[in-house]
Amino acid sequence: MVRLFVALSPRPEALAEVSAAVEPHVEQWPGLRWTAPETWHLTLAFLGEVPETALRGLRTRLARAARRYPPMTLAFQGAGAFPSARRARVVWLGVEGGGAVLSRLAASVAAAGRRAGAAYEEKKPYHPHLTLARARPREGLDVTPLTAVLKEFAGTSWRADAVHLMRSHPGPKVRYEPVGCWPLGGHD
Repeated sequence: MVRLFVALSPRPEALAEVSAAVEPHVEQWPGLRWTAPETWHLTLAFLGEVPETALRGLRTRLARAARRYPPMTLAFQGAGAFPSARRARVVWLGVEGGGAVLSRLAASVAAAGRRAGAAYEEKKPYHPHLTLARARPREGLDVTPLTAVLKEFAGTSWRADAVHLMRSHPGPKVRYEPVGCWPLGGHD
């Protein structure tokens, strides 16, 4: 079994802007476990534990799904927390652009995963975001002042032109490994 997700990879310049905006707040919020900038991505679908025997079919289905959607211009903008700023378990930056196309792409790659054998199915509607931090206490943390400051963030736009299948290696230092990449609106 391999732990997989499908994502868009923001341009390094866009991530450098995010890093510069977030860095001044890291020390002020010791109750948050900040994600490492080298792991930042825009998740389209979390597939969970997938049998390795499903990888070939998954690659074929993801390539097909990617071909159906055009590249998009996106930008990180605004901030928030799940489930709320007063009881945050996750602090995030929002994503502007892509509109309904981005949501349909996310649904399409999730469906590709299910058809290929991924058993995990997200119960919540798709909400594009970049995860910045997770609360150390699992019950949540009031991050209202932090989200108020980060809501002002508006990054430079970047072009999302490919979907990436990533393997997650959980542990004390989470690591992601690329498994495959397919161009949007392109050919395999």
